Amino acid sequence: QVQLVESGGGLVQSGGSLRLSCSASTSLFRDLEVKWFRQALGNERELVAEVSTAGMINYADSVRGRFAISRDNAKNTVWLQMNNLKPEDTAVYYCFAEITVVGSTLKYWGQGTQVTVSS
Repeated sequence: QVQLVESGGGLVQSGGSLRLSCSASTSLFRDLEVKWFRQALGNERELVAEVSTAGMINYADSVRGRFAISRDNAKNTVWLQMNNLKPEDTAVYYCFAEITVVGSTLKYWGQGTQVTVSS
């Protein structure tokens, strides 16, 4: 069982920055594919950014150029640096991780952290 703990959310003005952290309790962290999702009130959960075990990175079009995802396997942590925040970035942000073990893919979600961007 892997526990994901997010932190770093909060209230920020438009144009400001926040850095979210996702820490995982596992010795297999380097084998985790890690993604950040967000869900705004009334909307479906959407993928924001992802980083593979090999360090491949992908972003949603809406955040590309403003957000940066990174990972440090030695610290069991993935970060999401969010710059030039906009009111439409307001959402609960979730860390998600998956790992394939003996042919089965195990999936884990964090509890979420609220990001609110005021105009």
